[in-house]
Amino acid sequence: MRAEGCIERRFIRTNDRIRAREVRVIDDEQGQIGIMPPYEALRLARSRNLDLVEISPTAQPPVCKIMDYGKFLYQQEKKEREAKKHQKTITVKEVKFRINVDDHDYETKKNHVLRFLDEGDKVKATIFFRGREMTRTGLGRQILERLIKDVEPQSIVEFRPRQEGNTLHAILAPKKSAADREKEKEKEARQKAKAEARAKQEQEKAAQEKAAAAVPAEAPASEPQAS
Repeated sequence: MRAEGCIERRFIRTNDRIRAREVRVIDDEQGQIGIMPPYEALRLARSRNLDLVEISPTAQPPVCKIMDYGKFLYQQEKKEREAKKHQKTITVKEVKFRINVDDHDYETKKNHVLRFLDEGDKVKATIFFRGREMTRTGLGRQILERLIKDVEPQSIVEFRPRQEGNTLHAILAPKKSAADREKEKEKEARQKAKAEARAKQEQEKAAQEKAAAAVPAEAPASEPQAS
């Protein structure tokens, strides 16, 4: 049976639009009500001030549910909005290198690439050749190959370095999916919370031991002298 939450709205038949000879009727209260002609099912739905909605048109017979159709559409739209909130739009961030890049500048740009990948974006690493630099394209290719090797644990190569005119570029994509990154963040948060709780317990224990050590021991009671 097809769940009503998965039906495409444009294909939903309701009330008088249901044309089957007979339908299997269900509701949220009684579950299975039975098999009957659509007009009887519709009369039952209207007696409750509800709608008759065909939720599984390919079943034999088709399955219809007595429900508040307006409320169902509202809940479906709400679910779609929530799903869109959690969807990440993948963008392509460009990081530009020069063939005469020094080690410090290279490390800075490499860290930009790693940050973009960690955020779930693709990266286009580009080298633009100017004038006589076109005679040194091999050096540019070495830089991009070095970058690919350095970020290999966090990325996959969608396009290896290739030249278009006076531009050489490579496309890198995140190795982990958004769901995997979210799980890792949750795991790190749990581990951090446990570590903080453990540290707090140790501090409280140390404070209690320190307080106990500061309390002077009571002197033993002296025995009464015989007269």
